[in-house]
Amino acid sequence: MQYISKYKLPFIAVAVCIIISSVASVVASRFLQTLIDDYIEPLLLQPVPNFSGLSRMLCLMAAVYLAGVLATLLYNRIMAVIAQGTLKEIRDDMFAHMQTLPIKYFDTNGRGDIMSYYTNDIDTLRQMVSQSFPQLMIAAVSVLTVFSIMIYYSLWMTLVVILGVVVMTLVIKKVGGSSAKYFIRQQLALGRTEGFVEEMMHGQKVVKVFCHEETGQEEFSWLNYDLRDKQIKAQFFGGIMGPVMGNLGQVGYSL
Repeated sequence: MQYISKYKLPFIAVAVCIIISSVASVVASRFLQTLIDDYIEPLLLQPVPNFSGLSRMLCLMAAVYLAGVLATLLYNRIMAVIAQGTLKEIRDDMFAHMQTLPIKYFDTNGRGDIMSYYTNDIDTLRQMVSQSFPQLMIAAVSVLTVFSIMIYYSLWMTLVVILGVVVMTLVIKKVGGSSAKYFIRQQLALGRTEGFVEEMMHGQKVVKVFCHEETGQEEFSWLNYDLRDKQIKAQFFGGIMGPVMGNLGQVGYSL
């Protein structure tokens, strides 16, 4: 948070743009009903249609869409600057701190694990800052806006949707917990595999001298199979989240 706090004003701008984009997206979906019921159907009954009202509504609809598009473009641009600037500072601080570590640290930790901090872990932070934070804010604003519209139209249907959300939350807790567990194990296995490959590549002469080829091959095969199994489980639980949520959403829509 100490890195992100330096971008307080850009984050406020991002929040404003996300609110505009989300509200515009939800409000734009309401235009279709208004256009058909209040403007298009009455024109069908008129012998000489007057399209002035429809034209004004179409211009308003275009303005709402344009505002949403511009807000989306702006917050994506700002988030790219924030994400890359934050990661640069983190990498600089990590490298500066690593220069102060004793030799014991490098002897007791594999090179692959250390390299993984600068590559895989930093890339995970990039995804969190540039994608997860905006998506979380978009989802929150969209949910509040849609929830208000739903209560306005029908309280009972809103209660049905809330029941579906509770079921989805329980499923997310179960599936998401398994996904997070296996993704952590995947990162640990990836670090071990990278460290082993790094040591074998830099220690080729030692491996040749002590005839360690077959043993090294067996160790690498075990690490590789272990990484494969953990990746399969992580990708499986991460991949089924979307279809499961989609099916539950369809069931809720049917109800």
